[in-house]
Amino acid sequence: MSLTLATDDTGGPEIFASLQGEGPSVGRPVAFVRLSRCNLACQWCDTAYTWRFEGDNRPHRDDVAFDRKANQVTLDEADVAERIAALGQDRLVITGGEPLLQGSALAKMLEHLPDIQVEIETNGTVKPPARLDVRVDQYNVSPKLAHSGNPADLALIPGMLDFWADDPRAFLKFVVASPSDLDEVTALIEKHRHPRDRVYVMPEGTDSSTLREREAWLSAAALERGLRMTDRLHIHLYGDTRGT
Repeated sequence: MSLTLATDDTGGPEIFASLQGEGPSVGRPVAFVRLSRCNLACQWCDTAYTWRFEGDNRPHRDDVAFDRKANQVTLDEADVAERIAALGQDRLVITGGEPLLQGSALAKMLEHLPDIQVEIETNGTVKPPARLDVRVDQYNVSPKLAHSGNPADLALIPGMLDFWADDPRAFLKFVVASPSDLDEVTALIEKHRHPRDRVYVMPEGTDSSTLREREAWLSAAALERGLRMTDRLHIHLYGDTRGT
């Protein structure tokens, strides 16, 4: 068994240390590993190089198709674990793509990292296998709203939204591009009984000026609706770049 990872700008696996940029752990030093492949296709996705390969015609605002061979690398789980351990961090963020598509291999990888805390970024459509789930300390679940361009029957699966509502380790993080998106957020969390102290709204954007512009109205809306707001710290610090 092996893991399929995204590549950094050098063509090597995207495994790096940085500050967590979003959600409950924002600002915390962590190790990151970014996996390749995704079962959804967000029009504004900032990591389209993990899924929109040549021949994939799913819409994306940049309309760029990436060479699969240049943007994917396959490594043994023990090799990935060794590279993560070498970063010297006590917490690991597993992101993508959609990491839970490789849940069984991730569980095997984490057997080599028994003492590390684990955070998983997921779109919320895939149930983690039990062997992996027992190792996870936090799920950052980002259900995709209508403006993502994904069909609701693929992106907003009722049984999975209920599943995450029942897990105290799961924090919801909604990407918001316009004020009207907040009505969809409110409807979803009320229908599926998500505690508001575990719900974040985050502006969509890949540059500081766009984020600041949207945060101006999103902050007021979050206050009014009793929701947490998260920035995208890594964009302000490093820009929209790989390995950060």
